[in-house]
Amino acid sequence: RKERELIEKMRAKAQAEAAQQELGSRTGVADPQILADLHALGYTSETISLLHLVPLVQMAWAEGHVSLRERDLIIEAARARGIEIDSAADAQLKGWLTTRPSDELFTTTLRAIAAMFASRPEAERAAGEKDLLSYLTSIATASGGVLGFGAVSDQERAVLERVTAELQQAHGKASGPGGTEPR
Repeated sequence: RKERELIEKMRAKAQAEAAQQELGSRTGVADPQILADLHALGYTSETISLLHLVPLVQMAWAEGHVSLRERDLIIEAARARGIEIDSAADAQLKGWLTTRPSDELFTTTLRAIAAMFASRPEAERAAGEKDLLSYLTSIATASGGVLGFGAVSDQERAVLERVTAELQQAHGKASGPGGTEPR
């Protein structure tokens, strides 16, 4: 019985390591702790494509609810990133838009995104960050102000500042004395 338990533990560990390696190859993240955290949060090879959408989901939830316009913009961004209707990633995204994910999901995902960007060449990193911040700004302004234009709440501004700071911090770590080393 103990042998079977030990074998099962070893098998589970091997499966977790294989899943983490798959996440690493799909994201470009080399940090084993970030990969373990992503795996622990439930990311799989089918849902890792949602990584870049999580900050958008966080922005949508900044004021405590997701407006219809914010939801539509996030779904549109998902389709643009190749997330197909009725896929596992689509189901997960719709769940996140219905029930607010944990702060841990937001924090860990942002760390992974920052690590991904930090490991890329400068032009690719800058373009990815600009794209993410542009989407975040679109979500922030989607349901505020007059006719949905212009007003960004304090909560939304805080999310935007946090994402920007995390990306800048990761970039600073990557472009230290040795060039562009992944963190």
